[in-house]
Amino acid sequence: MLPNHEKIDPRVRRTRQSIEQAFVELVRERGFQAISVQDIAGRAGINRATFYAHFPDKFDLLNQFTRDSFQKEVDQRMFNACHFSMDNLRELIVVVCEFVGETHDHCAVSEQQFQSMVANQVRTQITGLLDHWLETAALIEDARIPPGLAAIAASWAIYGLATEWSRAKRTPPVEQYADLVLPLVATNLGLTVHA
Repeated sequence: MLPNHEKIDPRVRRTRQSIEQAFVELVRERGFQAISVQDIAGRAGINRATFYAHFPDKFDLLNQFTRDSFQKEVDQRMFNACHFSMDNLRELIVVVCEFVGETHDHCAVSEQQFQSMVANQVRTQITGLLDHWLETAALIEDARIPPGLAAIAASWAIYGLATEWSRAKRTPPVEQYADLVLPLVATNLGLTVHA
């Protein structure tokens, strides 16, 4: 992955943004499986060698784009997420639901490989954030549950619940859905939500 965006030459940043924009457009139009590096490079107005200077292949582009996009959403929406609170956990559920919904909108067809790669990147980041929260706050009420294992269980629960919400045509509204599933996610973290 390239270094921090603030330290990247503006031309390199613009080329990378062009590649990402072309990628998003093509995935929306044709689906992930149907596009090639040549298609992405052509749409971005670059040659394949320039594409390969930024990404080894379209799979790496998908992984980096998903990771960066999700991290940006988390950073923008969870301004005080450096610590655990039920409000932050609830906001994380909202962010994941909305991100999953938007991701499903971006893909022209339902593609298992595309969805699986996106899910992997998002769950990894959710797990890292939850693990950080659990380690720094020593929250788990049952000492037999290792924090890392609780974070993995909760990340799968959050992503799975977000996927089901997206498939159910995003009903109920995301805020209401987050309230509904918060106790389920908290249970995966070994916590109890008190009314």
